[in-house]
Amino acid sequence: MATNWQDPAAVDLMLDECETWAVVGLSGDTSRTAYSIASLLQQRGKRIVPVHPDAPTVLGEQGYASLADVPFPVDVVDVFRRSEAAGQFADEAVQVGARGVWFQLGVVDEAAFGRTTAAGLAMVMDTCPAIEWRKR
Repeated sequence: MATNWQDPAAVDLMLDECETWAVVGLSGDTSRTAYSIASLLQQRGKRIVPVHPDAPTVLGEQGYASLADVPFPVDVVDVFRRSEAAGQFADEAVQVGARGVWFQLGVVDEAAFGRTTAAGLAMVMDTCPAIEWRKR
């Protein structure tokens, strides 16, 4: 059974209806893709929440060491981690009550996709908000 990891309905939900994006792996390193995508999210009117063990303030937003430390609801958990480390953040997204999970380009974890969608969250994998906005 083929799974659509880039279901247009899930992409639309997150890009159009979700406002607060926790960006896992976001640091102040401007050369990293997470930084440029977080900046794009802000330009598109989204609130970004850096999630990084060092909890840096990035792009004017206070960072948190983990998703569980974020003291307000997040809509989307956007994961910039290698595939083998990404699944735990999908599980944490379910635990914190997020509406969706976004695994960036090259990040795929089929088991996490199954668990997350079974829990009722929208999820996309192996794409980027910048790519999806350009398709529109």
